[in-house]
Amino acid sequence: MDHFAGLDVSVKETSVCIVDDAGKIVREVKVASEPAALLAVLRNAAYRFKRIGLEAGPLSQWLYGGLAEAELPVICVETRHMRAVLKAQINKTDRNDARGMAQMMRVGLYRPVHVKTLRSQKLRMLLTHRKLLQSKAIAIENDLRGTLRNFGLKVGVVGTLKFEARIKELVTTVPDLTVLIEPLLVVRRALREQIGILHRRLLAVVRDDEVCRRLMTVPGVGPVVALTYRATVDVPARFRKSKAVGAVFGLTCSKYQSGEIDRSGRISRCGDEMMRVMLYEAAQSILFHSAKWSWLKAWAMKIARHRGMKKAIVALARRLAVIMHRIWVDGTEFRWTKEVVTA
Repeated sequence: MDHFAGLDVSVKETSVCIVDDAGKIVREVKVASEPAALLAVLRNAAYRFKRIGLEAGPLSQWLYGGLAEAELPVICVETRHMRAVLKAQINKTDRNDARGMAQMMRVGLYRPVHVKTLRSQKLRMLLTHRKLLQSKAIAIENDLRGTLRNFGLKVGVVGTLKFEARIKELVTTVPDLTVLIEPLLVVRRALREQIGILHRRLLAVVRDDEVCRRLMTVPGVGPVVALTYRATVDVPARFRKSKAVGAVFGLTCSKYQSGEIDRSGRISRCGDEMMRVMLYEAAQSILFHSAKWSWLKAWAMKIARHRGMKKAIVALARRLAVIMHRIWVDGTEFRWTKEVVTA
């Protein structure tokens, strides 16, 4: 007899529900949200598991890794799809959610999510921490600009390196402001130093990664975009076709069809937001800043003439995702001109 399990994970405890192939509940229990505690329940000779469902969340990668190492058939399930199914329940409790997940595993009503490798998780941490420090430093700089403007002190256009000197120059005649401004400048200085450390680490990783170096042959793709793509895609073989990558990043149009109504909406914006933003910025770089002409830029400019620049940027971002995946899979580099086949 086959068995199926649903795990409703919270920070401290996980509700476990085990059902047989007829849908009958075999066991229900709450254990600590740790791999060892879950294995104590699931590694039982009485159960022959076919699928174990685990909702994607903050602890899912850690728990998934522990269960997968024990050779259990664990599946990480897409959160929105699972919530839509469980919404039909009248009473929402951890026990009911675990029961619902177990039944979803039994009937196969689930959408699996790729769990990234440990290396990709670490690369992602590097990228998110760098971005976090950047946002905090920019927030402090904007706050300084805004507060000084109240006193008629205008910072103006100034680079990152000369920003602190410019601020001190403005407040030299106002000692009271100097005392208030100094703590923010100290924090900003520390943030900028740590951003530099993380950025140098990022460049070192890209320099040693053959895939990232090939991805950077694409116009508009620099070290940050290449490493973000590397960490997000993780395993290129999980996509049967390169065209599917654009949909996973939320860069394809949503669709609504019912009866005589059939319309396409804006892009879905599902999937990884950081990767989507990186691709959008890379597309902007090609159209507005790239001096070297290529077939890719010509293709995007043709769309811009007929559909507008905004749609051209989105279309170019989607095509960049497809091209980068194909470069990764084929082991090739970007070709600036299309080869013409002659008879």
